[in-house]
Amino acid sequence: MLKKVSFGLLLGLACLNLGASAQVLNSRQIDSLAEKTLRTFNVPGIAVGIVKDGKLIHAKGYGVRSIKTGRKVDENTLFGVASNTKAFTAAALGMLVDQKKISWDSRVTDIIPEFKLYDPFVTNEFTIKDLLTHRSGLGLGAGDLMIWPDSSTVTKKQMIHNLRYLKPVSSFRTKYDYDNLLYIVAGDVVARVSGLTYEDFIESQIIRPLGMTKTAASWYRLKDRSNIIDGHAPADGKLVPVGLSFTELANAAGGMYSNITDMSKWVIAQIEQGKYDDGKKRLFSAEVHREMWSPQTIINGSSPYNTHFSAYGLGWFLSDVNGYFQATHTGGLAGIVTQVTILPELKLGIIVLTNQQSGAAFTAISNSIKDGYFGIKGKDRIKQYNDARLKNEQEAAAITTRVQQEIAAAEKTGQRAEPAVYAGKFRDNWFGDIEISQKSGHLYFKSVNSPKLRGDMYFYKANTWLVKWQDRSLDADAFVIYQLDAQGKPSGIKMEAISPLTDFSFDFQDLDFKPQTTNK
Repeated sequence: MLKKVSFGLLLGLACLNLGASAQVLNSRQIDSLAEKTLRTFNVPGIAVGIVKDGKLIHAKGYGVRSIKTGRKVDENTLFGVASNTKAFTAAALGMLVDQKKISWDSRVTDIIPEFKLYDPFVTNEFTIKDLLTHRSGLGLGAGDLMIWPDSSTVTKKQMIHNLRYLKPVSSFRTKYDYDNLLYIVAGDVVARVSGLTYEDFIESQIIRPLGMTKTAASWYRLKDRSNIIDGHAPADGKLVPVGLSFTELANAAGGMYSNITDMSKWVIAQIEQGKYDDGKKRLFSAEVHREMWSPQTIINGSSPYNTHFSAYGLGWFLSDVNGYFQATHTGGLAGIVTQVTILPELKLGIIVLTNQQSGAAFTAISNSIKDGYFGIKGKDRIKQYNDARLKNEQEAAAITTRVQQEIAAAEKTGQRAEPAVYAGKFRDNWFGDIEISQKSGHLYFKSVNSPKLRGDMYFYKANTWLVKWQDRSLDADAFVIYQLDAQGKPSGIKMEAISPLTDFSFDFQDLDFKPQTTNK
């Protein structure tokens, strides 16, 4: 951690470089911003790092690593960086492009012959670049229930096979829809081309050369977990520690654990277009870096700044903010959300790591810091994002409360369906088997491949039930909607999330269960 005196001097120099209009936050103001964010968004711990002109000028932790231990967050505390891993995966492929082992336009099937999507034409045309750009035609988070929550038993071989069952929702290369599974395929490309496991490649070719001494490609590969956070999530109105959420299978999409000290080295290398060690060495060429920071897929989005374009590159979200080019990415796991923001023209990087799943918290901090460098005054970003958060939560609570009231009313009036009719075993081609059984006079939902997805079912109306997951931190209760045949027996099951705030990786809407046994 830097002393406040030297930090203040650095900020003063930054102000001079930016011009008189900039009001860069000083150390005490960042402390106040972070502490207020902790309180406002009920976040146990936050780490904030600021890179300016090739140096880490602010590196500090706030709050606690876990409400179980009360131990303080510092600049070396490890967080899951989640989807900020994707930029490392894209860089790994870029390094292989530099080595001429692949090109961005190499076909995936030339490297993974068993790779197959729903549409044969798309399968044949799918390139390395397509794996990284969220334009496959698959829907938002399609197939994520094979890797989320982390109890899933699906293997990489099974996941790659099951991609063929995921139906597209748009035409190939026409629309942005964020995905995780194709980044896992990208990680497999790294492994097959390099001859190393994905994790070994990332650690030996990127992490260690940059001197990211505490970082590992996954939680399981960390050598020292003495200074690491617990994720936290609300469960029935109370904040609780939660476990891991992605399986090892998902490392290339979101497995990395790091801290702000290490991540600053990665950010500096990005600002320097792949150079590190004071410019003496390179991770990847300037040409590869330019490609990663070139718009590939157009995104419709909004911004609190004067933004004219928004796009996805290769592992990065790209836009212009207040006249400056910005490369950024966020990451989310159960109980953990993070953000890395880079403004290369200002040689500025902002890293915010949190151990609660409120994206409003990191956004408030990142944008408050950016406002200082932009010379924007009078904006209370904490209030702005907290007001939006409360509005969304109130709207979602109104929906879930109404559903619970309707269930309670149906029980009082004796409206209910006969559980025995709806019990049975069902299968979805990509997700696998579920068993719906009778338990103490009601139905009970149990997934075979994802054991965390289990819970009691309650009759809602007509052919629809509600499943309430035993693990309340999942915050993802769902409707179970039966289709009936002419004899009134289940011929299929669809599902959909109840709350609009349900994480998109619970892609219940993509499930299409068919009965596997005769229901009794």
